[in-house]
Amino acid sequence: MTTLLERFLRYAKLDTQADETSSSSPSTEKQLVLSRMLADECGAMGLKDVSCDEFGNVMATIPATVAHEAPVIVWLAHVDTSPEFSSDGVRPIVHDNYAGGDIVLPGDPQQVIRVEENPALRELIGGTIVTTDGTTLLGADDKSGIAVIMTAAARLVADSSIQRGPVRICFTCDEEIGRGTENLDLEKLGGVCGYTLDGEGRGTIDNETFSADQAVVTVTGVNTHPSKGKGVMVNAIKILSRFIDALPQDRLSPETTDERDGFVHPYVFEGGVAEATARIILRDFDTPKLAEYSALLEEIAAPLRAAYPQARIEIAITEQYRNMGDGLETEPRAVAKAVEAMRAAGVEPQLSVIRGGTDGSLLTAAGLPTPNLSTGQHNPHSPREWTSVEEMETAVEMLIKLAEAWGTERVE
Repeated sequence: MTTLLERFLRYAKLDTQADETSSSSPSTEKQLVLSRMLADECGAMGLKDVSCDEFGNVMATIPATVAHEAPVIVWLAHVDTSPEFSSDGVRPIVHDNYAGGDIVLPGDPQQVIRVEENPALRELIGGTIVTTDGTTLLGADDKSGIAVIMTAAARLVADSSIQRGPVRICFTCDEEIGRGTENLDLEKLGGVCGYTLDGEGRGTIDNETFSADQAVVTVTGVNTHPSKGKGVMVNAIKILSRFIDALPQDRLSPETTDERDGFVHPYVFEGGVAEATARIILRDFDTPKLAEYSALLEEIAAPLRAAYPQARIEIAITEQYRNMGDGLETEPRAVAKAVEAMRAAGVEPQLSVIRGGTDGSLLTAAGLPTPNLSTGQHNPHSPREWTSVEEMETAVEMLIKLAEAWGTERVE
């Protein structure tokens, strides 16, 4: 049988980076390579109702073994990796029998996974750690989740003695750019609730996320040759720089907040004299505060509009996702069964508030309550990304217990 590690390495070596500037779906064709591979593997292992649509959404069913009609649940993971760092030419390094201490990545020795910054490593001495070589992402976000789901599915299909309810599995594209559920047919997918396998470490259940909007600030200036710029040129770069500099410096930023604090975070700045654009993410657990953050941007823009009447400053706000905590209240068994399954797998669960979002945020808002479960990934979106095979194995065992836990329920 293919091992969990073998699966993960096979998936990790594929470049599946998403592209937030693309209007196609999926945003990159290379994501379809992994989607089609997964569909083929689902069929080969004997899953039912296997499909892969033009958008790269893969669906399949692990049949129930209980005699009664049990509720359908869904396990989900995403095939894409973040656009924030390259995933071209991933060279995973397997550290067997990890001896402890910092890990220097040989492709770029400046990249060091330090125990001080990764305290979870202290609990994993003697285990198997997988890292990058320091020049790319590893893609454990979310190929750890994919490998966990596929390994759990293979074990369940191979052992009909495990009394379980029906499980739908689903792999999506473009989660990293907020479009993971854009073309997903929830009616076809089914399920009373879902679980995204996209969390860090071991034993965590993310049952609350940020609510999120994106602001795009566009400054249109007036360009002319610098030799004749006096009284004519209006430099969009300078105006937008003043806008960004006017954002709060000691609060409302990722650098100055933690726990339940929100933020306003500029993460892309591009353009020239004629036009410059900044993309800013607005985040808070309290959804109404996003409107306050949008108003703050308008307050910053107002004096700049007065100072530069020949320029145009536009702010476009787009809703991205909402706090899953609100929607999970509609199906309380979703979190309760995850707690039960983790304890059955020998792990004391920890309910967690995640300072980000997953496909589960969008799915919950769309009517499929979907908490997020840990899969052993660490340092996502970084060349210092790593994963633990033992933590992934725990996630596999937890999924098997989760299928069993839902198998005791009956459809009313």
